[in-house]
Amino acid sequence: MVMRKFGIAALLSLASIASASESGILSSRAQRSLDAGKFAKGYGQLERALLASRKEADLRSEGRVLMAMAQVRTMSLDFELADTLLAQVRPEILDKNTNLILLQGKAALANAQGNFDEALKVCNSADADSVNKSDKPLQASFYSECAIAQAAKGRNDDAEESLKMVGKRTSKKGGFYAWTAARMADLQGKREADSLYQAAEAMSIKNNVPYMTATILYQRSLLKGTPADAAADLKLRCKNAFELMGLPNNAKRCGE
Repeated sequence: MVMRKFGIAALLSLASIASASESGILSSRAQRSLDAGKFAKGYGQLERALLASRKEADLRSEGRVLMAMAQVRTMSLDFELADTLLAQVRPEILDKNTNLILLQGKAALANAQGNFDEALKVCNSADADSVNKSDKPLQASFYSECAIAQAAKGRNDDAEESLKMVGKRTSKKGGFYAWTAARMADLQGKREADSLYQAAEAMSIKNNVPYMTATILYQRSLLKGTPADAAADLKLRCKNAFELMGLPNNAKRCGE
């Protein structure tokens, strides 16, 4: 999975779907499409996977596909639809791992909308023992969302602790850790935010994660210390990348 290389916005729910089932096969195909930045194709495959999971009457697989679809909608800035998809997941049928996927998805959706208070509520609702029994990449993704929300609300000590948790569950030399540190520094108004973003950007390009690269370009363009001409160039690169990925909302935001 691409996000094992980089970490953020991984469709972690797809990793748990049995590949032998029709829904699992379609989900695996969707993951490959999304990894390649083919979002329209990947989402269409997820829609077919959802129908297949319902035909199989497998509520857990259905929930995982719904969460994956919600993550794609969050990434494409379709927040209302992402929320609707998450609301269809039945928490009572989820195991510890898939329940954390749901919490991570809710926190990511809240953070993407700048609703950091809601993201903190989600983070605080998680049972620490259950979190620690989940897959490490998923734990890292969850703690990243918590670190971002905590940094945004000025809870810097908590944010640093969450960042440490990210580092314990993924490489500190990896792009995921770099992204989390950069986003935290940005929200805290630290000068090193741009240099941290650039480090994360370089890793994203190296690991061929176009969505993350374009997202970093957008965030860099918004930094107060970025000169106007440099910001314009960053936004143009961001806009072009998202347009080619088939993400019009993201491209429009870059063009504003």
